[in-house]
Amino acid sequence: MKNYITQKGDTFSSLARQFKLKNKGVLKTYHNLHCPPEDVMQEPVPGKTIIIPEDPQLMADETEPQNISTLSQEESAENGVSNDENSTDEPLQNEEQPSGKTEQQSNKEEKKDKKEDSGSSPHEGKYFIVQKGTVQCNQGFKFPKFKVTSHQKHYWNDEEGQADYLAVTEDDLQLDPTAQPFGQCKLKPTSGGYLPCAYAPAGKWQKTYEKVKVMGKSCLTEISELMCSTGGKITILKHGQQSETSKSQVGKANTQEQQVYNPVVDFDEFKEDTKGTDELYYS
Repeated sequence: MKNYITQKGDTFSSLARQFKLKNKGVLKTYHNLHCPPEDVMQEPVPGKTIIIPEDPQLMADETEPQNISTLSQEESAENGVSNDENSTDEPLQNEEQPSGKTEQQSNKEEKKDKKEDSGSSPHEGKYFIVQKGTVQCNQGFKFPKFKVTSHQKHYWNDEEGQADYLAVTEDDLQLDPTAQPFGQCKLKPTSGGYLPCAYAPAGKWQKTYEKVKVMGKSCLTEISELMCSTGGKITILKHGQQSETSKSQVGKANTQEQQVYNPVVDFDEFKEDTKGTDELYYS
């Protein structure tokens, strides 16, 4: 590993590209695992030291083709890629079209109608949040858990009714720990660092899932967010529900990369333990 002093304008994404790492998640996780508690960051702070991994297994494969979904609008236009949300890859039909409409226009309208009928939502595919889920503040350094106080009735993904799996609602504003939950606040710099976090939620959680309520209160998903009166924006870091990994996924996982995310687990030994069984493994 090596150290890098961050400059103004640096982000985990830009630094991951600069040091040719796989992605910003690898850099962020590696730094936060190996740095002192006071240096844990959501985004690089100018003048602070970031720990850069040098393991070849964590480096980007420069032979991989560029992912078209990461191209900018200008680059897409140059390469003949359309960013029109109504564009379609479906083959054009040879049926006669109404007067004044091209086949392409008709296909676009049909797809738009299907999209509206499907009732798609930004919450689609997202997890509900439970009490042991964690949050992050873009102006803080620590990642507290929830403390559900709005009810003691509904649990997500847990038949035993353990408190850790209580559904988090829009009214659950308390965090664990309750005092200085995000550590220090970037909005309050001092000559020696930063002043302690003064968490002060501004209203209820926003971007909640209105279609699922507990005692009349909307539930949180991974896209929910909360503003702090001090100026920070609080978002979901981990949903907290039980996740599953299949045997085939364990076998294909890169040992070095998994060791960064799970430093206390001997991943090679874990792979050996999973061989010859069809069970699922829970984390």
